[in-house]
Amino acid sequence: MHPPHYKDTENAETVDILPKEGEEFVYPMLQHIGAPCDPLVEVGEKVLVGQKIGDTSAFLATPIHSTVSGVVERIEQTLMPNGLKANAVYVYSDGKMTESPELNKPHDYENMARDEIIEVIKQAGIVGLGGAGFPTHVKLKPPPGKNIDTIIVNAAECEPFLTTDHRVLLEETDKIFLGLTVVLSLFPGAKGIIGVETNKMDGIKKLEEFCEKPEYKGKISVARLHPKYPQGAEKQLIHAITGRQVPSGGLPADIGCVVNNVDTIISVHRAIFRGRPLMRKIVTVTGGAVKKPGNYKIRLGMTYKDMMEAIGGFKTEPAKMISGGPMMGAAMYTLEVPVTKLSSAFLALTAAEAVIPKEKNCIRCARCVDGCPIRLIPFELNQFSLHGERTKFRENHGMDCIECGSCSFSCPSKRHLVQSIRAQRREVLKERSS
Repeated sequence: MHPPHYKDTENAETVDILPKEGEEFVYPMLQHIGAPCDPLVEVGEKVLVGQKIGDTSAFLATPIHSTVSGVVERIEQTLMPNGLKANAVYVYSDGKMTESPELNKPHDYENMARDEIIEVIKQAGIVGLGGAGFPTHVKLKPPPGKNIDTIIVNAAECEPFLTTDHRVLLEETDKIFLGLTVVLSLFPGAKGIIGVETNKMDGIKKLEEFCEKPEYKGKISVARLHPKYPQGAEKQLIHAITGRQVPSGGLPADIGCVVNNVDTIISVHRAIFRGRPLMRKIVTVTGGAVKKPGNYKIRLGMTYKDMMEAIGGFKTEPAKMISGGPMMGAAMYTLEVPVTKLSSAFLALTAAEAVIPKEKNCIRCARCVDGCPIRLIPFELNQFSLHGERTKFRENHGMDCIECGSCSFSCPSKRHLVQSIRAQRREVLKERSS
């Protein structure tokens, strides 16, 4: 698909937003795919920047760290940007940003065992920052027998409006290469490839300059990708760069690949070379209702309400708010939710920008089939979803859907295809877990 880019913030340098005294920071104990963390602190306890406040012994999980110093106000359920709820630690910031003594201890990765490097990455709480939130330490330790020969850095950023990956390509190029070097050290003989769409030529040129440096030449290269959606999805990116196809129900490791978002790679650099856990997220804030559109470095746990107040607020009341991009993001009805590891953008759209066309009858034109990157039949899955036919939904590979929204975008009848499929997928997952 080729939706309009709307990347008006691509030249907006990242602005660091500092917490203030008295702000309430909210840390959901589930900011990743997998098991939720258990709180490690109690109400009334003082916490420091970088202090671990949530963890679990479960394999598929990552720790949660405080991003401010202050006092634990309460521990209770909170609403997250994706509409789900989770137990959360509420911290009342003292504005001092006093750091934990455990921070700022660099690691000599060249003299560390493979498992030691992966443990550092795990303890830093790093997950896939492209939106999926898969624990990075799990991805970097594939099952035995998987021959990993290609490490792909995902900087495609095909979702409309989002420009955070573009900015880090320009602003933190050195950290990308150092972080990727650490990951490559875990897979001897593997090559690194940074996938970037050609609507970011200034970023591509800067990356290619670094590729010519002696320490990176022959080890890291840049793949120039024609802009299209949803090329940033893991399986689609692998196919675009290598020509390989991940089998249904399989993993990239099955075909020798590991894919990490570009900001995830920068977080690896921060954990290894600076001894700092994942504590911030770069968020694109834009839309016709935003007074100062741009890219902002936000401390995890800051509420969207405080974030908007810090950057100037709205110039008009938004008609629709979305956490993420317009294709895969989740609509929001309140700003009283925290920025999490899964946050990527905040869109505040005017009434003119947020028009939802009236849904009409399906005309069986099959444009949704042509547009589906997984080669599903969305109009059939839509019917199975609407009629609650879960068995047929599963048999027709409904659980393989990546919820990219290409079907809804291409539908001339403006059917709410991805919305119904997403709802049915949630019901199937709920049924499996019960």
